[in-house]
Amino acid sequence: MLFVKTEDLKEGMRLGKPIYNKKGVLLYDMDSKLTSKGIDSIRNFGLMGIYMLEPAEPCPPMTEEDIEFERFQTVAVFTIEEELNNMIKNGRTKNLYSFADQIISKYGRLDHKINFVQNLRSSDDYVYKHSLNVAILCAMMAYKMGFRNEVQIECIMSALCHEIGKLTIPEDVLKDADDPEEVMNRYELSGYKIIEDVLMSSPGVKRNASQAHIIEDSVMHNKPLGNMKIVLGSRVLAVADTFDKLTAMNLSKEPLTLLGALKFIQKHDDKFDKEAIKALIESINFLPEGCSVELTNGEKGLVIAANDYDIFRPVILTYSDNKLIDLRNSGIIDGLGVLDTVKKFDKRHVIDPDTVQQFKNNIK
Repeated sequence: MLFVKTEDLKEGMRLGKPIYNKKGVLLYDMDSKLTSKGIDSIRNFGLMGIYMLEPAEPCPPMTEEDIEFERFQTVAVFTIEEELNNMIKNGRTKNLYSFADQIISKYGRLDHKINFVQNLRSSDDYVYKHSLNVAILCAMMAYKMGFRNEVQIECIMSALCHEIGKLTIPEDVLKDADDPEEVMNRYELSGYKIIEDVLMSSPGVKRNASQAHIIEDSVMHNKPLGNMKIVLGSRVLAVADTFDKLTAMNLSKEPLTLLGALKFIQKHDDKFDKEAIKALIESINFLPEGCSVELTNGEKGLVIAANDYDIFRPVILTYSDNKLIDLRNSGIIDGLGVLDTVKKFDKRHVIDPDTVQQFKNNIK
């Protein structure tokens, strides 16, 4: 699956993800072929781009939970937009607390991993969609870490409004800026004052946001973190925020795979909290069965069975000779593991779920 910028869309391309309107009504289903009319409609939506299937890539199966996850992403964004704009213009919030509680009811009590699906974004709704994804990740991770309900809600609230300051940037200021990232960073910091004033009864919300920003800034600019006491909510928020930024559609660079983003975060586990990273791994299917991967020795294959203890060492069916490699076995060559998921599928073997299960049954 590839991210294709809107200006590069062509007739005949197949959608890799469904497109919904703001009410959650399906407009274009996945695997639909683009027409000239469809391309015009997508451009009118203002989307940065679309996830497209490659020519020989089979349409990935979606469970009811996957479909609901994408639908919820679409509908919930408008609640976040209303709440954040109300905080900016009127200095109050109506439903932010109840919305955070709604996210907990849907994703903050799960006993299983989900397939984390990135949403389609435009420059106008990027902050809202980013904030929603981070909030969902925080809900799952906080639950895995055993947060008390009030701490979990504060963490989710922080995720929902941590970038509110970016919504106050005048369009001409960003357009004429020599360093747009510096401008966005400055306004994000100024937004913490809005959070403090509106949510004064929940001081942990601002603290979570500001400390998470310090962690991420320390990583991105290779600065020492210092001896500041970092609260739990900030540790979770920093991991969730970074993970979504790295995997989201981006006009300036190719987004990382979920596994690539995880490896980046693990590489900086001197600053990102190890327990929060573990909670992220326990919340998301990084290498689900049927996923195509490349091993560290260059071999490519299909994941037949995941490994809950070490996600980088599942059971693989190699494409070259249909050989099963059980990386869970300690006798396998030391250092052999999954390098990353495969983005290019032009030579991928199409294997249906029943066949995957058949090979799985052969694992000793």
